[in-house]
Amino acid sequence: MTQPPAPPHPGAPPAPAPPRLQELAPGVHAYIQPDGGWCLNNAGVLIGDDAVAVVDTAATERRARALRAAIAVRTPLEVRTVVTTHHHGDHHFGNSVVAPHATVVSHEVTRTEMARRGLAMREVWPGTQWGDIRLALPTLTFRERATLHVGALTAELIHVGPAHTTSDIVVWLPQQRVLFAGDVLLPGCTPFVLMGSLSGTLEAITRLRALDPAVVVGGHGPVAGPEVLDATRDYLLWVRETARAGLAAGLSPLQTARAADLGPYAGLRDPERLVANLHRAYAEESSPARDTEIRSAPVFGEMAQYNGGRPVACHA
Repeated sequence: MTQPPAPPHPGAPPAPAPPRLQELAPGVHAYIQPDGGWCLNNAGVLIGDDAVAVVDTAATERRARALRAAIAVRTPLEVRTVVTTHHHGDHHFGNSVVAPHATVVSHEVTRTEMARRGLAMREVWPGTQWGDIRLALPTLTFRERATLHVGALTAELIHVGPAHTTSDIVVWLPQQRVLFAGDVLLPGCTPFVLMGSLSGTLEAITRLRALDPAVVVGGHGPVAGPEVLDATRDYLLWVRETARAGLAAGLSPLQTARAADLGPYAGLRDPERLVANLHRAYAEESSPARDTEIRSAPVFGEMAQYNGGRPVACHA
């Protein structure tokens, strides 16, 4: 006789909800992967009369197949275009699974970074079941702006980096006032600027506010409104002031993070990113250069120390 599954441990957190395809406007959808933690990214799905475009994909083969299946429920049309917002693998490892024959579009620097890093993110989380993922580099790149037409839908691809990384782009649908922001904005999650720029993100927020979006789909977290712009700005300004105080006291980024009172930011997901953000803020206080690369492995080690020794976990 088959035994029923054991109930969850009383102290265990509830399992996240399954991914869902959420319609934002006719033909415009957000694919949300709760709860938005490390490697649980969002995607955008634009369904036109004759084709489909996807904004980012997913980290693993299993999750990319789930995205492809969710699209197939809505339309039999083929995904012809994939827009990759930045080079982090959780946003593009699933490109070849979701749309093996699609044109992949990105910023020119994103393509360079994707080629340089390859599938190396798997080494950060070797225990993750990545599946059969293959690098699908962009075949069409641009520098500042491009326009994508998907049937009657018009999407503007806008370079706003350096922000989350050195070369972020966002996807803006002006008629629907829907913004797919990639990881420049992370509703409900702690921002992450280690590999980009704190000051650059603040400038990007100013540019995105001028678009006047009504709906914002961040790279992780729930669908939000324009309030996420102010929330992200306020957090980063707080990080900057915290970094300045830590520098004045002669503290390291980790020491400063441990001493900091998170206050209104205590409820954000992945608070250990404060350590990484302070590393970037420290670097920007000592040098105006925004393209200074900070080695991520030691910083991830410090984030684990901040978490009481628990390594940063990939949830994909």
